[in-house]
Amino acid sequence: MMTPSAQLPKIIFVMGVSGSGKTTVGKLLSERSGIPFFDGDDFHPIENIEKMKSGKPLDDNDRQGWLHAINHAAKAAAQQGGGIFACSALKVAYRQLLENGIESQITWVFLDGDFDLIQQRLAQRKAHFMPPGLLKSQFEALERPENAIIVDLNLPPEAIVDQLMDQLSEN
Repeated sequence: MMTPSAQLPKIIFVMGVSGSGKTTVGKLLSERSGIPFFDGDDFHPIENIEKMKSGKPLDDNDRQGWLHAINHAAKAAAQQGGGIFACSALKVAYRQLLENGIESQITWVFLDGDFDLIQQRLAQRKAHFMPPGLLKSQFEALERPENAIIVDLNLPPEAIVDQLMDQLSEN
């Protein structure tokens, strides 16, 4: 593990649809950079988790409190040296809410993969509250980011993190 570099951004949001590898990449990036990792799933209220477990996608209203909680945690992390947050952040409005008050300290990383690849990954995932049947709703809600480092999910996680470490230290 290296010590956090002054060159790396304070807050890194690793975004993408469910099953894209946000947690895996975020944790590996944390190990390599020394920047603490936070999983956005941990900020969901129980009502959201139960709704997703029952096969119903979250709507914008369901996500409001969750997004505010992540933004609050990201602000605190920025004051304490930084943080890497795994969060779907599917829509522009969600990303605006997440970066509110810390815009200049954020770098977005978008884990980009096609539906079939991610569907295969979801089918192999165990013990997660997000059922594979909701993947279609995630792709429908996704507004591709314009201001992000875009990573191809066909690469293995270690190669993705190698690429990210190079790109993040250049920004």
